[in-house]
This record gives sequence, structure tokens and C-alpha cells, in this order.
Amino acid sequence: MHRFLLTPRWWGINIFVALSVPFCLYMGSWQLGRFEDRVDSHREATAERPADLDATPLDSLLPVDKRTSGRLASATGEYGEQLLVPERRLDGAAGYYVLTLLRTDSGKAVPVVRGWLPGVADPAKAPAAPTGRVEVTGALQSSENSRTKGVHAEGGLPAGQLGVIGSASLVNLVPYDLYDAWLTVQTPADGMVPVPAQAPNDTGLDLKAFQNLGYTGEWFVFVVFVFFMWFRLYRREVETLRDTEAELLAADQRATAAQRSPEPAAGRATAATAPARPAE
Repeated sequence: MHRFLLTPRWWGINIFVALSVPFCLYMGSWQLGRFEDRVDSHREATAERPADLDATPLDSLLPVDKRTSGRLASATGEYGEQLLVPERRLDGAAGYYVLTLLRTDSGKAVPVVRGWLPGVADPAKAPAAPTGRVEVTGALQSSENSRTKGVHAEGGLPAGQLGVIGSASLVNLVPYDLYDAWLTVQTPADGMVPVPAQAPNDTGLDLKAFQNLGYTGEWFVFVVFVFFMWFRLYRREVETLRDTEAELLAADQRATAAQRSPEPAAGRATAATAPARPAE
């Protein structure tokens, strides 16, 4: 009955199953590995830095990556232009960042968020930066862009305000080179609230991570679907063969019965064709 498995049609079906199942398992495992990598990156990015970790010179931590983001960096120079970054929320409250450019000894400037203040951005309320040569220590952050959560990317801000903290936004505002990073001071003065360091991009349990998890489920479900379809085709083939054999057997039984009793059939035919005797 199972000789049909050796037909060319079933050879093709079996080869398809033998190739597709390992491929789906491999792809599902790869997507699961991607999800686990994102979870590990999220844990590393959100792990608390040791409180006694010494600050590292800024230049040695650049460019900013998953390893250096949030690390304490130090830079020496003089404060220059001061800008306000409006529409920034902290602990659910609306406010703004006080950002001052620090022109370092290398000649480049690094944006330094000296703290957060509640309310609407007001230059009169923002404390002035210290004058003279200063050494600044802050958590290292990568430059923001228009897709960064919480930024004001529409433009139209008044003079002295900045929507996105990054070299691309500052390049037309200052006459000197800029670091592609910024610092957030963790112990601000003048009554300002410290701005906590944010995790680097693409390290959280965001949409991409859950997409990887969803793709993992899809690949493993497809494996089950392949086995289900193979079994369904197999069962239908077996049932078709059984029905065919049952009908042939019934036909053989009728033919054998007819061969074993020819005389009664002939007698009935003779009786049916004989003329009726007239009644006396």
C-alpha cells in the first residue's frame, strides 16, 4: 500500500520536507539568537555603573558605542555659548535642559548638559556657566537625531534654543569643530536637576527585538505546518487507495457470485419469456 511513497510526485514532496524543516529550524534559531543578543545589550546598557568608577578622558571613549555610552568622561576647557533645550520631560514633569558648549584644549567643543529646570525655557532663569578654565565630568552620550525619543525636531524654535543635541544641529551655530557626543553632568550646581544618562540606541527591548521574537515563532510554526501538510497528504493518499481497493473487491465479489449461480438466473429468464397457458 505504501509503494506510492516511491513515486516521483512523493519523492518531490519528501525532498521538500527534508530541506525546508532544517532551514526553518535554522532561521528560527537565528532570530531567537538575535532577540537574546538584544536582551543582553539591554541589560548591559541599563546596568548601573560603579559609583567609584574613575572618569576617563573624553577622547579615549570616542566614538560612542554600547560599551562607552554612559561612562563617566572628563574634559578640560572653557565654557562658551549657552543654549536651552526645550520640551524635555523628567520624572513626568515638563522642563528644559541647560546646555553649554565646552571648548576643550583640543580646540573642539563638546555640548555639556549642566542640568534640568522645570517650566518653559527662559534664558533669564538659566544659571550662567562658570568662567575661566574648568574640568567637567559627565556621563557620555551619543548625539541625538530626529528619531530620538523626546526631541523637538520640527524646528521653528526661537534664537538661543536647540531641539536636537548633536553636532549636526550645532554645526551652523558655532564657529569651531564639535565632538560627535555630549556630556550630562551628574552633580549639577545652582539648583538644577541632573539629567540621567540614556541607554544607547538599538540596545533596548524595542520593536526590533519583539520583531525578532515574532519571526522566531513564525519559523517554528512553519515547521509544524510542513509536518501537518505532509501527514494530511499521506492520509488522503492512503484513504484513496483503500477506497479504490474496496470498490475493486466489491466488484470481484459480484462477478464471482454471478459465475457460481448461472442456472437460477437462466431459469428466471426462461420463466419470464415463456408464454402463459390459457385458462381452462
